[in-house]
Amino acid sequence: MITLEFKKIVLVFYALCISLINTSTASELTHKFGNPAFSKEGYSQHALSIEQLQYTRENDKIKDEKSAVSAAERLEKSKTINKFIANVESRIYANLSKQLVDNMFGTSCTSNCATSGTAEVEGSTIYWVKDSSTDVISLTITDPSGTVSTLSVPVGDFTF
Repeated sequence: MITLEFKKIVLVFYALCISLINTSTASELTHKFGNPAFSKEGYSQHALSIEQLQYTRENDKIKDEKSAVSAAERLEKSKTINKFIANVESRIYANLSKQLVDNMFGTSCTSNCATSGTAEVEGSTIYWVKDSSTDVISLTITDPSGTVSTLSVPVGDFTF
């Protein structure tokens, strides 16, 4: 004889089996790669992102190298000996330019003053000529690349 409890257990088991059968559905399993390089979905954006990262890294590397070179140049220029050399060089060029101006305007000569002259400075040619009829001094500077700069100065118009 089947007891009442056994019947209840069978009914619960039967109800559980029916509920599982009705609610369980199956679908086809599909696999998708998360990386766009494999799935090709969103690949163009993926490729652009990688390209942008590489471009940014290269630019940062170039900027860092330029910055390091600039820092080294500033350090070298700030050394006392280099400041001294620049100062001496500046004074020499100032003295040469004073001599050139004295010759051009005839302040250092008493008679037979020169009316033209030429000088070579670091590959540049400096040529001056004094036109006595117009009282104008023309100064022509030709640099090593061939660029010509001309300056015309009236002689008698300056008084200090």
